[in-house]
Amino acid sequence: MSLVLAFDCAVSGLAVAVVRDGKRLAGLCEGGRDQAARLLPAIATVLEQAEVKRQDLTLIAVTVGPGSFTGVRVGLAAARGLAVGLGIPLAGMATTSVLAGQAPQGDRLVAAVVDSRLGDWFCSIDDEEHPFVATAEGLAARLRGQRCLVIGAGAQTLSVQLVASGVDALSEETVPDPIVLAGLAAASGEAAWRASNSRHGLPRPLYLRGVNITLPDGARRTVE
Repeated sequence: MSLVLAFDCAVSGLAVAVVRDGKRLAGLCEGGRDQAARLLPAIATVLEQAEVKRQDLTLIAVTVGPGSFTGVRVGLAAARGLAVGLGIPLAGMATTSVLAGQAPQGDRLVAAVVDSRLGDWFCSIDDEEHPFVATAEGLAARLRGQRCLVIGAGAQTLSVQLVASGVDALSEETVPDPIVLAGLAAASGEAAWRASNSRHGLPRPLYLRGVNITLPDGARRTVE
């Protein structure tokens, strides 16, 4: 039996679910910011609704990015603390991998995307191993000649730009689903995640660029 607590803070707001053997027991999604203040109470609420004690959990699953710098850090910090405190393995999954896992089956290439809000996109494509950063024009160059489904946060906006560049693109606007996250993590098995945690340490943030900060004078800069 697997009993997974899965949550995402990497894209927009937060989403939490408790999943037993692939079945959702309870979950919630909240928009907005302040994940640092709201995540642990949300987790407590979902555990109570699922009638599950923290000690009964067998795996924690969390998105590690790419996405919001603050959201990724908040989610990982909470996940690490829970995993260590409960003595259970921690599964870290790329945000784009979870989004790709939500795509319906079909004959289109899947491009999972997250709007960086800096004029480009965090992306992954079916046949490429690692996520990357691309402008709409750069992604269009990679996809040209292929029929694709763009899925993720900002997918509709990006799809319009891709179509304008000559790409046959459809879109599905969505954010990472913690139930899909739980399923992907559980599929690898708790023993595999425990071994990975022991061998490589707990999951780390997946950043595709430096951190964008606002200086006191209002100027913005990227810190590597």
